[in-house]
Parts: sequence; structure tokens; C-alpha cells
Amino acid sequence: MKDKKQTGTWKKVLSYISRYKVLLFITLLLAFTSVVLTLYIPIIVGNAIDLIVENEKISDKILPLLWKTIILAVSAAGCQWLMNMINNKITYQVVRDIRNEAFERLQHVPLRFIDGHSYGEIVSRVISDVDQFADGLLMGFTQFFTGVVTILITLVFMFRINVWMGGVVVVLTPLSLFVARFISKKTYHLFVEQSETRSEQTSLIEEMIGNQQVVKAYHQEQDVITKFDEVNDRLQGCSLKATFFSSLTNPSTRFLNSLVYATVGLSGAFFAVKGSVSVGELSCFLAYANQYTKPFNEISGVITELQNALACAGRVLDLIAEPVEKEETVDVLSAVKGEVEMENVYFSYTADKKLVEDFNLKVKPGQRIAIVGPTGCGKTTLINLLMRFYDTNYGKIMLDGINTRKVTRHSLRKNIGMVLQETWLKSGTIYENICIGKPDATKEEVMEAAKASHAHGFIKRLPKGYDTVIGQHGVSLSQGQKQLLSIARVMLCLPPMLILDEATSSIDTRTECKIQEAFARMMEGRTSFIVAHRLSTIREADMILVMKDGNIIEQGRHEELLEQDGFYANLYNSQYS
Repeated sequence: MKDKKQTGTWKKVLSYISRYKVLLFITLLLAFTSVVLTLYIPIIVGNAIDLIVENEKISDKILPLLWKTIILAVSAAGCQWLMNMINNKITYQVVRDIRNEAFERLQHVPLRFIDGHSYGEIVSRVISDVDQFADGLLMGFTQFFTGVVTILITLVFMFRINVWMGGVVVVLTPLSLFVARFISKKTYHLFVEQSETRSEQTSLIEEMIGNQQVVKAYHQEQDVITKFDEVNDRLQGCSLKATFFSSLTNPSTRFLNSLVYATVGLSGAFFAVKGSVSVGELSCFLAYANQYTKPFNEISGVITELQNALACAGRVLDLIAEPVEKEETVDVLSAVKGEVEMENVYFSYTADKKLVEDFNLKVKPGQRIAIVGPTGCGKTTLINLLMRFYDTNYGKIMLDGINTRKVTRHSLRKNIGMVLQETWLKSGTIYENICIGKPDATKEEVMEAAKASHAHGFIKRLPKGYDTVIGQHGVSLSQGQKQLLSIARVMLCLPPMLILDEATSSIDTRTECKIQEAFARMMEGRTSFIVAHRLSTIREADMILVMKDGNIIEQGRHEELLEQDGFYANLYNSQYS
């Protein structure tokens, strides 16, 4: 099974590399040229030795050979340098392509995948694993091509000098390959374990850094350190094992290659004594034998690095292979009135834990629907289904009589404005953050939206006003200020439907009262779903849905539900008793 996965990963990696066939051809040509030039030098040196043995004068014939050797060496070095430059270009273009596809895939995978994996693990795949893959791939390009060409050409040159000595080299070579292959097969799973543990460590670091306030508030520093030490120790252990076993490859192949060199030397000496080869030819052959065995040492090291690279590539390629949210139609939703109907809806995040069962709901255009209930009753799940962040297991959701699965997700979400309790702000200016939903908005439109959301006042007090740059997640702003900016986004777009999920939970009571007035004006004629824990904010709703365990247990207006003296009345009275 592991071999099949390795093979599959190899094929995918090669498909990325094959996009740069022209550069590959050039680098192979340069590798061939540099090897030929390098391997021609021993022939010249061998001829020089024979001339010295024949007592030729250095100035007559040997000096020109010296100049020829220098020219060849400089030319070979130039080809090698150019080849390395092209190899770098191929490697980092492949890495760029993989990262682009991985990040693009993250934008299109179902939200279920994102929710099912820690953010640190996903970041580790796209960043750390791709970096590890790049290191292995670069080493492969740098040494593998040159090594293979060197082996092939030295074999040709050795057989030209003496067939029998060349045969000795060929017969002993498979021993080195067998050892390298045996060790590399044993180390692959260790590198997979190393990559997974590194991902776990990245995830832990990301989680702890993002929640340092909670860690410090509950004196969890030592527990966090203990947990990190445990993961770090496991990473050290599997890294040492992977490095130890993979490092056996090089000395093992060096030992076998030394045996090959010694055998060639002894047999060559015998042939020289017999007069089958000259001293210069023997010197040349030994140089070739050394050049021949050297790539095996390098390639064995490359194989080790490639095991690590393949393990890391496999993880990021698995991410790229994740199925995307497929659009089953190209039909676009337009001219939305806001009539919503949910018929016999069943949904659960996991098969073993039921949540929403046989859910039914009818909402008329322009109605304000409040959703209340205890934590975990399915309020946010209902929002996720309306927005098609998740699709129903059974049943259907109709909007203006149209099944929402029959229209594109983009056109559906474009008609629904949403403000969440957990706000998200990108790195950029205040202006850029407000006009995310309407990039072509003018500065005046943005300011009007900010005034309507009561964000204009604090924005003007910032150093550069609307041009103030805020960091990732808006770390320089309070939670309430971030929520005001999120409200301003929706007020700028004014879509025909609204979803407000605890939209004012972090805002002070005085400002909240003003925003509720702005919301009331904004919701006029717009179908609105309001999720709230503070029941004082939903008294004016046209309908209140009281949810429990994924079902509606009560529904009606505020006064009607109080008169029923049921679950809602108890919930309301508990907040104001």
C-alpha cells in the first residue's frame, strides 16, 4: 500500500515537473556537456602520463595538454553553474505551482474539511511540507541528472579502455544499488511520521499563540509547556530515527564503492603487468572508476532526501486532491424577494450524532425571524444551511420557490448579508476592510455605511482615519470596534436578505441601542434572521423560533410566547429575574 502511495506521489510530482520540458531538456543537455568535458580530462592526463613515461619534453607536447585541461575544466564549471541556475528555476516554479494549487483548493473545499482539520496542520502542509519538498527536489535536480549521465558516460569510456575491467565494475555495481534501495524503503514511513509530528507541533504553536490571553488567565503556561515538550520529544525521536537509518545509505554505498575501486585497481595492475593497458590508460581508468562510484554516493544521499520530500509532497498533494464544492448548476439567483421555506430538512455534522431532524419552516418576504435557544441547539447550524456552507443530508431549502441547490452558491451568498459574532478583518486599511463586499464603493459610500453603523466616530480618531492600516485580525482594535466594521460592511452592500448572528454581542449597551435602530431601518422590507442570546434585542421580531436539540419547540411573537409560559418564557425570565 505504501509503495502504491509512493508511486502515485511520484507520478503527480513528475506531472508538475513535466510542465517545464524545455528547461528540463536544457538542463539535461548541460549535464551531459559538463560530464563529457569533465570525463575527457582523465584522457588528457593519461596521455600526459604516457608522454612522461616516454621521456617527452614538457614544453613540446605536455604544456599544450595542460592548457587544454584548464579550458575543459573552466567550461565544465560554467555548464555546471548554468545547470544549477536552471534547476533552481524549475524547482521553485514547481513549488510555486503546488502552493498556488493548494491555496486555491483551500478556497473551494467544503467548509466541512476546514472544520475537520486544525488550522496549524493546514498551514504546515502549505508552508513547511512544501519547503521540505523543495529542498529534496532541488538536491535531486542538482545531483541526480549529473550522477546518472556520469555513470552512463564513464561506462562507455571504461569499456573503450578495457572490456574486462569495465565488466568487473558493472558486475559489482548492483550491490550498491540494492543496499540503497533496501534502506530507502525502510526510511519512508519514518519520514511520513516526522512530517505528521511536525504538523502537530505547528498546530499546537499556532493554537497557543492565538490564545495566549486564555492560557495566561487560567495559569496554563506549565501545562502548555509540558504538552509542547511531549510533542517536541516525539518529533526529536522520529527525526533522529529517520536521519539515523537514512544516514546508513551513504557509508554503506561508500564501502561497497571502495571495494569496487580496490577490485578495479588490482585487476588493472594485473592487466598493466601483462601489457594489456598502458600506465596512462590504467591511470585514466582508475579516475573513471572513481568518477563512476562517486555518483552512487551522491544519489544514495539524494534518495534519502527524496524519501523526505515524497513524504511531505504526499501530504500537500492529498490536500490538492481534496474534492471541491461542485456547482451542480450555472443558474444564477436574481431579484430575490426573501421567501424562505425549509421542507423536511435532516442534517448532522457526523453520522453518529444526530442534530437537525425533520425541520420545517416558512418565512414570508420581509419578515424578521429571531432564533433563540440553548447552546448547541442548532442555531448556527441553521445559518450554515441557509448560506450553503453545509448542504442538507435530506430535505430541501427553497428561496422564492427555488431550491437553493439549483442555483450557484456565489449568487445565493451575494444576496445574503451576514454579520457574525466572531469577526474577521484582513491586513489592510479600514477602507479596504469595509468595502470587501463592494470593492467599487466610493469613499463617500463607505463613510455613510460607517456612520450608519456608528463606526465613523472611532475611525476618525485613528491616526490616518479610513486609511489607517490594521494588522491581521485587526489586533489593534477592540472586539466591539471590529464588530462595528463588520456591520458597516453589510450596511454598505444592503443585500435583500440579512443574517445577524450575535452581531452586537461585543458592543456596549448605549451603542447597541443606536445600532438596533439602524438595523431596524436596514431590515425594513428585507427578510432577516437574527440569532441572539440577549432576548431584549428581539422583542420586535415578526417571529421568534425557539430551538432545542435541532428542532423548533415553540414559535410566535414575543408577547405570544410569554403568554404560553413555556421554554421561551423561562429563558426570558431567567435573564430578567
